[in-house]
Amino acid sequence: MSSTEFVYTTYIRTTPPGLWQALTDPAITLRYWGATLESDWQVGSPVVWRQSGVTIADPEQVVLAADPPRRLAYTWHTFTPELAAAFGFADEFLATVRAERRSRVVFDLEPVGGTVRLTVVHTDFDPGSTVLEAISGGWPAILSNLKTLLETGQTLPIEDQAAQDQLAQDRATQEQTAQQQPAGEPPAAH
Repeated sequence: MSSTEFVYTTYIRTTPPGLWQALTDPAITLRYWGATLESDWQVGSPVVWRQSGVTIADPEQVVLAADPPRRLAYTWHTFTPELAAAFGFADEFLATVRAERRSRVVFDLEPVGGTVRLTVVHTDFDPGSTVLEAISGGWPAILSNLKTLLETGQTLPIEDQAAQDQLAQDRATQEQTAQQQPAGEPPAAH
């Protein structure tokens, strides 16, 4: 790993299609990530990020590669004042991360026996990137939760009550949105 990228590899007892679904299905990402990523997963299509009551839809937030079930890549989300307020980011932190160039994340899925080797490369950071520092702490927890969910059907326990409350609120909002969606129609991408 260089000072301008984050690389993480794990082995998950699942299939490539199962892992692909876990990376692209909003109902599943909500369970292990606490966020939904909505897209039709075609190259050039937008990726709408929803987390903690905040929707981030930006024309630069797009799918870069989609080769199911082998490779997925997209540009990282935009840092908005709404996201900062939802997570309690300081104004200085928000100004710093908004000034950085947009990064991208690549997921490579490779079958290995009865498992899938998942390699996540989050890259395109400048040296000394604040976003790189932040995601370097976040990705291991997210990917551990993904692995646990796929292998056991359960997510890791969340110790922080505020995080549990927010996750429950996000799930309720997601379920309410799904119930309002006409049958047979996918959620609209923004």
